[in-house]
Amino acid sequence: MQLNINGQSRTANADPSTPLLWVLRDELNLTGTKFGCGVAVCGACTVHVNGQPVRSCVMPVSAVTNQKIRTIESLGTPDQMHPLQAAWIAEQVPQCGYCQSGMLMAAAALLDKNPQPSDADIDAAMTNLCRCGTYQRVRAAIHRAAASMTNGVKNKTPKQTLLKTGGAK
Repeated sequence: MQLNINGQSRTANADPSTPLLWVLRDELNLTGTKFGCGVAVCGACTVHVNGQPVRSCVMPVSAVTNQKIRTIESLGTPDQMHPLQAAWIAEQVPQCGYCQSGMLMAAAALLDKNPQPSDADIDAAMTNLCRCGTYQRVRAAIHRAAASMTNGVKNKTPKQTLLKTGGAK
């Protein structure tokens, strides 16, 4: 099967019914997407398919052939962080960090559709579960990222982003 993952054509030799999560992790070594519950409840496995957040633990790989798949690995790099990643650091969102890749992907899909979400918009879009309960920080980080993207801070290093947006100095 041919898959378009993070803008690259990749070949998967998995059974068509294999969940996308396991193809990403076990066959293609893209381990940023996490296994949480296995029943599409927690959201740790969230990736984008054609720009939509989906739970990869229940998505058969056969359903995403010829679709554009985006994983956390494509969101940013340590040198060129996505504004969400910089905001996550500034707001000290992660505690254990396990759910964070799925949270970031859900937040990225939200900002792609709605660059200035309200609290209600964020609450409706962020259905991922966090056992550490950092939901208020997640909301603050999404607002911070939205503001930085609006103000043209996109793809700066974390220190530059924090200084420009009024974060820790």
